[in-house]
Amino acid sequence: MRRLLVAGNWKMNASKVMLNELLSGIAENAPQQTDVVVFPPAPYLLAAADKLQGSSVKFGGQNLNANDSGAYTGEVSASMLVDCGCEAVLVGHSERRTLFAESDADVLAKTEAALAAGLVPYVCIGETLAERDANKTEAVVEQQINAVLNGLTVQQLAKCVFAYEPVWAIGTGKTASPEQAQQVHAFIRGLIATKDEELALNSHILYGGSVKASNAKELFGQKDIDGGLVGGASLKAEEFLGICNPA
Repeated sequence: MRRLLVAGNWKMNASKVMLNELLSGIAENAPQQTDVVVFPPAPYLLAAADKLQGSSVKFGGQNLNANDSGAYTGEVSASMLVDCGCEAVLVGHSERRTLFAESDADVLAKTEAALAAGLVPYVCIGETLAERDANKTEAVVEQQINAVLNGLTVQQLAKCVFAYEPVWAIGTGKTASPEQAQQVHAFIRGLIATKDEELALNSHILYGGSVKASNAKELFGQKDIDGGLVGGASLKAEEFLGICNPA
């Protein structure tokens, strides 16, 4: 049975004071029935490792370069993330795709690099508002996820987490209805099943897009939604914990 998984993407938000207060609140009160992961900005990973030592809360990087080392100024490799204590990394977030022109091929390369280093890749997929309005949601989602499904083995895919994030719902206050989200999650699980049915049954598919404590229970109650990838609400301990423990 798939355990509830809630991940907090801090994006470019942090300070030493904020990290200490936020992680103290989360680490001390994280519910044992939920797997909890946070993704702080890279400069704060070592501080997060220190703060979360002995806690059930895990942490990861927000991005990585597919190369392990070299002349890539400002970049972070998978081995560096591992060296900082990370267990996971975000791959293909919509902001990386739109702001930094990351392609499906880039997402596959980064996923492969993460897996080779022993990191859990959180592979993000989702459509824009224009694509949804044009009834292209399934086509866009299929293209994005197939880049990974067709490029990896079943054994590799079993180590991945997938996150459906409709771009139009990220940071906008708009949220896909539980029924809308479930429809796309079921579609994604069906695509994974074409690769391997057991893989589909065991794969975590998270929802991201203005998830709050007030809507988490209804979203997570859907058959194919296994938790959330949370943005802004992950920056407040009480709100984030309310999402982690929706019951």
